[in-house]
Amino acid sequence: MFIVELKFSDNKGLASQFMEGHNEWIKRGFDDGVFLLVGSLQPNLGGGIIAHSTTLQDLQNRVNNDPFVVENVVNAEIIEIAPAKADERLKFLIE
Repeated sequence: MFIVELKFSDNKGLASQFMEGHNEWIKRGFDDGVFLLVGSLQPNLGGGIIAHSTTLQDLQNRVNNDPFVVENVVNAEIIEIAPAKADERLKFLIE
C-alpha cells in the first residue's frame, strides 16, 4: 500500500492549465484499480492518494505521468506502507 503526496511547487499557479489532464490521470488510476482514495491536502497544500495493488516501480511510473508532475505543478513523494493490522473493513489491504 502506498501514500502519494503531491505538494504544490512554486508553479502552483499553472494548475488550472493542466487540471483536465490531471483529472483524467486520476480517473485512470481508479479505472485501473490502483487508486483507493484521492483528496486534497489541507490547507490547500496539494493532493494525496492512497494506492494499492501495484508495485513501487509501477506507481512511480504512473506518478511520473501525472501532468501536474510533468509540468512541475507539484512535487511527488511516495511512501510505502507494509500493513500488518487493519480494521475489518480494510482487511483486503493485508490479504
